[in-house]
Amino acid sequence: MKSVEEREKYDNFELKDNYDFSNGIRGRFYHPKKISTTMILDDDILLFFKKQASEKKQEYNTIINNLLREYMQINIDKALSK
Repeated sequence: MKSVEEREKYDNFELKDNYDFSNGIRGRFYHPKKISTTMILDDDILLFFKKQASEKKQEYNTIINNLLREYMQINIDKALSK
């Protein structure tokens, strides 16, 4: 860790009024947070998603996440259209 004297030069830092982000890349440093949880699923549902996952060469969690995200978006769109 730097000493107080070494950090002191950064204490009076002022932000500029404008920054140019025209060459920036959206989401470059964004990593979605993953939360581990337990769900109890029926055997036939889990087998279906695991089979889909092996055919698509994806994780079955990813397929379930995508399906739930689509469901969320449909319901958000419905709520906004009311």
